[in-house]
Formats: sequence, structure tokens, C-alpha cells
Amino acid sequence: MRDWLAEHRAQLIALAVVLALFATPVIMLLWMTAVPGRGWSGPLPPLTADEAELARRLRTHVEAIGKAPHNLGHPEALERAARYLEGVLASGGYAVVRQPFDEGRARNLEVTIEPADPRAPTLVIGAHYDSAFTAPGANDNGSGTAAVLELARRLADLRGKASRRIRLVLFVNEEPPFFQTERMGSLVYAHALRGRGEPVEAMFSLETLGCYSDAPGSQRYPFPPSLLYPGTGNFVAFVGTLGSRALVRRATADFRRHARFPSEGGAAPALIQGVDWSDHWSFEQLGYPAIMVTDTAPFRYRFYHDTQDTPDKLDYPRLARVVAGLEQVIRHWNQGAAR
Repeated sequence: MRDWLAEHRAQLIALAVVLALFATPVIMLLWMTAVPGRGWSGPLPPLTADEAELARRLRTHVEAIGKAPHNLGHPEALERAARYLEGVLASGGYAVVRQPFDEGRARNLEVTIEPADPRAPTLVIGAHYDSAFTAPGANDNGSGTAAVLELARRLADLRGKASRRIRLVLFVNEEPPFFQTERMGSLVYAHALRGRGEPVEAMFSLETLGCYSDAPGSQRYPFPPSLLYPGTGNFVAFVGTLGSRALVRRATADFRRHARFPSEGGAAPALIQGVDWSDHWSFEQLGYPAIMVTDTAPFRYRFYHDTQDTPDKLDYPRLARVVAGLEQVIRHWNQGAAR
């Protein structure tokens, strides 16, 4: 046996190298995409009365801001959208904080649920409210914006009681030509947090949440996620870069624990198409754990960045289920003492 091993040593080394070259990417892919818990499968349960009302409210918000292009190229519509958002938040008893920038042409909007302990860390829940180019932006990102508005309303009872400071923020200038530049609203906001030394525990970016389909083949992906994820676009996804893998795993597990809705999760290098295509990118630039919660619109929604991205295209009952699930994730996050 010893003589045989000596005689075939070179071939065995070559075989081991080949196996390692093939096995390592597979192991890495499984490591990146492994998340705890089991997502909901099978028919969705009937909407509760609360979820039906939530769906109605979400549609009202999307219809208010997602009927026409609204960005710095369409400043009057952008101003109308901002004023609508301010009015909704103020009607919930919040003091709306404006963060103007870009020579006053743009502004982020923030409301805060203050914690029981002023030394508590911060959880940021955000979405951009500008649309891309000439798109009305109902799904991108009227859906995420509406979700933030409704989370602010539904979580208002935590004011003064939460174990975290919850900042609910609506960003502007997420879309091109500002995307991943110093003029991106979420990066301006993240720099302000860093400047005052605020301890940010996590950031959730709510990005395109209104498109779902039970049709086989309705979901597509870039390589290599296409090897592992389902081909039916009926789920919500929790996505982050490798630096936020722990946050992806925790958020996905919490959602699966509390929501009766299909979900997927995974972390991947930023070079994978779509992984950092939202406001979580800004927070990761400053070292904050941050993820995107999304319907993966670029790989599912045929009206992405299109003039046909209008309010009638969204699935409001499923959007309501997702928002209700996210509410429970945030409530669970705020149980007990800060970590």
C-alpha cells in the first residue's frame, strides 16, 4: 500500500486540488445562503381584518405618491410627495424632522420612536421616496415608502418604551444619477449619524415590496444565486453583503418565526448583481450592519424603472402580509434589554 501511494502521489495530489477547487465554491455558496428557520410554504391563510385594512391604507399611500415621476428632475411632484409624507407622519403624532441637503433642493424625512433608556442603540428603518427617471415609482419605491408610513403608525405604542431608538426615515436621491454618490440621501443621513456618534445596531432598507407571483418561472436571478433559490416569485427576500451576514440571518429567522409568508435570505459579495442596490449600501460604507428587504424587483417585476410602474400593478394584500411580518420582527427586536 505504501509503495502504491508513493507511486501515485502526484495523481492523488492533483485529484485533491481538483476536488478542493470544485468543493470550495459550493461550500461558500451554501454558507452565504444558509439562513435559520423554515419559510412559509403552501396556500396563504385568509387575510385578517387588520391585514385587509392595512392593505387598503398601503394602497392609499402608493396612489398618493406613485402616480407620476417624482425626483429632482420633477421637483414639483417630489415636493408634493414629501409634503404628503410629512402630513401622514404628523397626523400620527410624530414630530417630523427635515434633513435638507443638495443646496436645499432635496430633503430626507425622519421620525423617531424614543426608547425607555436614552443610552439605547439605534435601529434604522428606511426607504427612499424618489422615483427613477420618468417612472411613477409605485413599486420602486412607493411600496417601501408606504411600508415605512404604516410601520410608524403601528409601532407608535412603543414610544418611550422600546429597548432601541427606532428611527423611521424616508430618503431622497436614491435613484440615478445620485445612486452610490455623496449626494445619495441615505449616505447624507448615515454620515449625520456617524458625526454625532450615534450607536447604530442595524439598518433595514425597505425596497420594492409589492410584486409577487405564484407562476412557475416568474423569478429569475443572476449566477450563482440562480443555483439555489426558487423560480417562483412569491417570496420576500432579506439580502445583504457578507459583512452583514449575521443581520441577514437574524432578520430572516425572526420573520419566519412571526410571519405566515414565504421568505428567502442570503448574504453575498457586493459584486453579485443587485446585492447592494439600495440604501443599505450607504450604511455599510460607514461600517453599520445593514440589509435590504425586497421583492427582488429587477429579477421579477417587468415594470422596474418603467413608465408602467403604476399603483394598479401592486399586490396590496401580500404587501400587507409582509408589513405585518416586519412589524413583528421589529417588536421582537425591542423586547428586553438592549444587547
